[in-house]
Amino acid sequence: MPEPLTLPVVHIVADTLPAAWEQAVVETWERGARIPTQYDQDGDPASRDVSLFLAVRDPFAEPRIHRAFPGGIEDLEVYRQEVADGIHDHWIDPAAGKWEYTYHERLRAYGVPGLPEPVDQIAYVVDALAKAPHTRRAQAVLWKCWEDAGIADPACLQRLWFRVYGEELVLAAHMRSNDAFKAAYMNMYAFTDLQRAVAEALSAKLGRQIRVGQYNHVVDSFHIYGSYFDEFEGFLRTLQARPFEDRVWTTEQVQPIIDEARERIAKSMDQERLTGRKGL
Repeated sequence: MPEPLTLPVVHIVADTLPAAWEQAVVETWERGARIPTQYDQDGDPASRDVSLFLAVRDPFAEPRIHRAFPGGIEDLEVYRQEVADGIHDHWIDPAAGKWEYTYHERLRAYGVPGLPEPVDQIAYVVDALAKAPHTRRAQAVLWKCWEDAGIADPACLQRLWFRVYGEELVLAAHMRSNDAFKAAYMNMYAFTDLQRAVAEALSAKLGRQIRVGQYNHVVDSFHIYGSYFDEFEGFLRTLQARPFEDRVWTTEQVQPIIDEARERIAKSMDQERLTGRKGL
């Protein structure tokens, strides 16, 4: 028998986002290496940690939403808009003690010392794929070594890599660190919405439909924090008590909640523009 790996590697292939996320967190709980984190408080158990390679065959297949992700549907819609549409980019003001970046800002306005204008990396990705859909160079990076080394909350997402296979757009999201239980599902939901947006923009440029294809989620440290083991064990009990169809929602089932959330978000953004205060 070969010796076990110091850092276990979890490989997940699933048809839908909620199935993939659920399998990934369960395997992390069962197989994860025990290791402390920089966020632990006195008495917290060591986290459980793996490296993850997860593939979803069709990230927009239904059911698309897991009921047990921490947060509500409105939280999910806010985060989707934050990543895809940049609704919180105006919160960026590190000199005033506010946010240091957003994923949207790094993707759409990546500032580099010496360049006169920030780089719209998503526009580059679409243009690169339009010229050569099979290119391996269509990627966007988020890490800024001249800014992120030593800051309190450096970007977890490191890069997005896009390529067209046949008539389908594949996306691989690479993360250095990912909170498996509290954040990963929302990350995957938002990143795949960005995948959809790129596929639509590319379709318009090419004059033919490019469908959303496989989504890969690659993480160096996919972890469950010891501070919420009790909460996670409650999640595990729901898996035993309910069949899968009762652990998920289709988009259609929650669409009225999403629509209401969009109205509230729009009103909140209007208020922020008037008052300058954070609303969401």
